[in-house]
Amino acid sequence: MNDSPDPLAQRAGSGATRYVGQRVPRKEDARLVTGRGRFVDDVSVPGILHCAFVRSPYACAQIRGIDAEQALALPGVHAVLTQADLAARPLRMLSFFLAPLEIAVTPLADGRVAYAGEPVALVVATSRALAEDAASLVEVDYAPGTPVVRMADAAVAPPIHPDADDNIAAEIGDEIEDDLRAALDAAPHRIAHRVTHARVSQSPMETRGVLAVPEGPEELTLHIACSSPHMVARWLAQALDFPETAIRVFAKDVGGSFGLKNHPWKEECAVVLGALLLGRPLKWIEDRWEALTASCQAREQDMTLTLGYDDAGRLLSSYADYAVNNGAFPQGADANIAVQMFLWSCYHMPAHGFTAKGWFTNTNGLAAYRGPWAMETLIRETALDAIARERGIEPVELRRRNLVRREELPVTSAMGVPVEDISAAECLERLMEEIDLPAFRAEQAQAREQGRYLGLGIAAYVEPTGCAGSIAVCTGEPAHLRIEPGGNVVATLSTHSQGHGTATTMAQLVAEELGVRYEDVTVFEGDNAGAGFSPGATGSRQGVIAGGAVVETSRLLADKVRTLAAHLLNASPEAIRIEQGMVSVEGAPQMSRPLSEIAAVAYGEPDRLPPGMVPGLEVHHRYQPPAMTLTSAAHAAIVEVDADTGMVSIRRWLSVEDCGTVIHPAVVEGQISGGLAQAIGTVLLEEIGHDAQGNSDAATYKDYLLPTIHDVPRFEFVHANRPSASTGGMRGVGEGGAIIGPPTLVNAIADALAPFGEVPVALPLTPTRLMSVIEGRDLAAPRHASEAPPPAPDPARAHEAQASVAETQAAPQTTIEGEWDMVLSTPMGPQEMVMEVACEGVQASGTLSSPEGAMAFAGRYDDGRLLFELKVAKPMKITLKYDLAFAADTVAGTCKMGIFGKAKVRGKRR
Repeated sequence: MNDSPDPLAQRAGSGATRYVGQRVPRKEDARLVTGRGRFVDDVSVPGILHCAFVRSPYACAQIRGIDAEQALALPGVHAVLTQADLAARPLRMLSFFLAPLEIAVTPLADGRVAYAGEPVALVVATSRALAEDAASLVEVDYAPGTPVVRMADAAVAPPIHPDADDNIAAEIGDEIEDDLRAALDAAPHRIAHRVTHARVSQSPMETRGVLAVPEGPEELTLHIACSSPHMVARWLAQALDFPETAIRVFAKDVGGSFGLKNHPWKEECAVVLGALLLGRPLKWIEDRWEALTASCQAREQDMTLTLGYDDAGRLLSSYADYAVNNGAFPQGADANIAVQMFLWSCYHMPAHGFTAKGWFTNTNGLAAYRGPWAMETLIRETALDAIARERGIEPVELRRRNLVRREELPVTSAMGVPVEDISAAECLERLMEEIDLPAFRAEQAQAREQGRYLGLGIAAYVEPTGCAGSIAVCTGEPAHLRIEPGGNVVATLSTHSQGHGTATTMAQLVAEELGVRYEDVTVFEGDNAGAGFSPGATGSRQGVIAGGAVVETSRLLADKVRTLAAHLLNASPEAIRIEQGMVSVEGAPQMSRPLSEIAAVAYGEPDRLPPGMVPGLEVHHRYQPPAMTLTSAAHAAIVEVDADTGMVSIRRWLSVEDCGTVIHPAVVEGQISGGLAQAIGTVLLEEIGHDAQGNSDAATYKDYLLPTIHDVPRFEFVHANRPSASTGGMRGVGEGGAIIGPPTLVNAIADALAPFGEVPVALPLTPTRLMSVIEGRDLAAPRHASEAPPPAPDPARAHEAQASVAETQAAPQTTIEGEWDMVLSTPMGPQEMVMEVACEGVQASGTLSSPEGAMAFAGRYDDGRLLFELKVAKPMKITLKYDLAFAADTVAGTCKMGIFGKAKVRGKRR
């Protein structure tokens, strides 16, 4: 279904051959399917040494001593390095946003361990096997402590980090305000819907790995499994205080990332520092046991959504209480603002409020995982089905009453997010054209009479893709294109594939825009020395932004070809056509020339060029897209649940996706399918739990269950696309299946088991949990610390952990004049600021300075408390409302940041 013309077909001078939208052979496949891919472990260099880690068996312990004598006595062992050794080459760990971290993080444990599996020492030897043998001989003297494993414990336990005030890693939002509480109280009906999501492993096919090759005191070559060589180079340059040009990063092929490999973390950094200190190439390849027990993990969340609605099921108000386990050392402390930003982006919701916290615990740190904000779709779509069952309304009809339709656009969401171009409601209607709903309900009723339980689940959503400009690292995208003297085309890009097929899709765009053969286009990526900075494959951005960059750059290069050809052929540029590598004048086929002939003149005969034209045929261009592009979709799944075993079989799954211009249908379908396979694993199988001592119960794939070919059905696809406002009309599709898939499947299971009552959304929905619903009794004893009932809270400690400025009475102070060093804990990481303030009576004025600039403010100071506001334009137009309490030489308080909720402020006098 295409309701708008393809913008790629509207350009001037378009050749007749179409590549966009075609299932052309992928350029990567011949190499990959014949075993000729090049992954990190395939790379070797002269003088290479191999690494293994000594890892902590404890989740919480002090390190009293490390004895490496026996390990060093083994022939072939070159070094056993501890954090004290690595400290000789300082490295500052950063978040994905290139911001400082909230707590001190070091590559190796520094005097204490905070999760089971934390690296304590780095062993370097002539082989990996020898390094592992030596690691087993390193003796570490631990003084075990009491770990904090659950979020419920973190709320009342002492801080697990000595440099933290409490176990709150990140906090945004606010307690429910009076007007929202009144709206919820006034609603005819109200539901409190809770979802708990198990911790999961990203489980990429290729585990983490790095080969660090020192080239000099401040030069480094890196082969690493990552999402973007450019991002890794920029991250390490800042972390090491190196010139960015001194770091060369290669990542030819990568077997999946899913967010885990966005940037280096503890182990990769330890290997880099070890290589610099020893002056030798060091390689570390994570084994699968390490990947499951020591890598960062994701998803462990607990969210309750309170909804007010009327008799017809129309939504009136909502409030969300969200918590996420950040573990001990997250790759950036997170309370997941995106969950709240996009919770109601495609639905009418008059009023919404939230509070959200990320908690430090003695478990593996939090990292991104495909669709990190997926909880918003999961809790919303399952809550809507719960309302539909309560009101006796067909779930699709309930959504029709609440979804934003295209004719109503633009709208502003309850969180203040502008929504201008979505089609979730239209995708839902297209979905229902593929399903005979009355026939299914009749079949379902008949099956129930036979003791069989069928269910239909639907879900709708929108996903932000191609975001650029609001976050420093999420920029526009460059492309460098050149037509060689022989007529072939080379595209040097900052894209990066972990299975995305970018070498194929970008070549399709180039071939179509330039009018050359697809086979004559070569794409180079995976090297930070090419093109320019890009965060690579993050946020479903490559099709949108890199695709836009390629389209615009190709058009600029095509214009240069037409200008030169027109000059050589004595024609107007508008009459020049380029098709299949031939340049011709419209209406004069006898004047056709091969593109190679035009290129040869451009490079070798500068005297024949038009006045002012630069020789050669090449263009470098950076594309800046719209601030945000949105993808929409609706999915449906039909399942059968066996009432004797609790096993779920998926009978049918339909996807209706609006991802704009489809460059390669098979790549789009592959991306959706991969995300849906992960969704099936999330809902039915995957779970990492911990015992009371913080030990993981999943060390192998016998313990941690992934979906197999028998669990994943053949998906059906309907491409219901409308080109976006971005150049080329692409929208992005990379994370969608993993976001919309879980609620689709949960809703299908809940619909199947509706005769037995509500199915608690506590993932994964294992057969035991489903049999508990069917039999009406709890059949599962707690297996993990996370499932045990929470301890009775300590009111005094809880008050201390969650004290706000309003609850803390600051002692009156005679003066606050002068300069103050402060830190604002924003959703993107801590923001360091300097406040200069002066007072005249209760009137206060001053400036608030950060690396982004300085802003003046005026406010009121009274009885130790300063109130003022600042209006900012980035990341979007919002008013910052500061409420600061002063005591002696310290300041603490909050900043209300509009749609980003409330954040902590801490500081001290300069």
